[in-house]
Amino acid sequence: MIIIGHRGASGNFPENTLAAFRHAAALGCPWVELDVHLLEGELVVIHDEQLDRTTNGRGHLEAAGLAAVRALDAGNGEQVPLLSEVLTALNGQVAINVELKGAGTAEPASKLLQAACATGIWRTDQFLLSAFDHAELQRADPIFARGILWGRPADDMVARSLAMGGQWMNIALKTATEARITAAQQAGLKVAVYTVNEPRDLAAMRALGVDAVFCDYPERGLQA
Repeated sequence: MIIIGHRGASGNFPENTLAAFRHAAALGCPWVELDVHLLEGELVVIHDEQLDRTTNGRGHLEAAGLAAVRALDAGNGEQVPLLSEVLTALNGQVAINVELKGAGTAEPASKLLQAACATGIWRTDQFLLSAFDHAELQRADPIFARGILWGRPADDMVARSLAMGGQWMNIALKTATEARITAAQQAGLKVAVYTVNEPRDLAAMRALGVDAVFCDYPERGLQA
């Protein structure tokens, strides 16, 4: 069972910051997950469209603009990073699930990751692109694995995940039933479950044989 540091080690450090990603890597976490929006041509690593929850700013990300967002405190003095900065900081040591949160993110993310792989520091199999916006995800370069994110279960979610070129089906903990996991895996999909933080839930997911879990506290997952 792969432990994916959800927005880095976000239970211990401000989410989606270099500190959170570095700590997850230091713990020995093999994967981290992060979220990207496109802002003035740059891929910024932040979950919400609104600034209020994760920074000391207010209002909408796009209305603030890139320079203002970069000047904000994302917690403990951390800056909202660019995806390029995360790639530099992690230096090929940890695989990354890039969740495409905003419109128009698939193509620039694909190009940036292609350029990272061209340096020889990163490999294509160290990246997974995922999204709830399935149309956006399908615009991503198929050289990178795709994780089809589902909030609500659907009877045909396995078939639809395969039809969209998915290698992974990423589902919520409350929807992670044995039947659903088995059906996906028998069809050739890997299953990742979000967000799994409690020891009892981590043990349950391991017992069900899921391929990966997203965890705010990677050390708990690694211990499990």
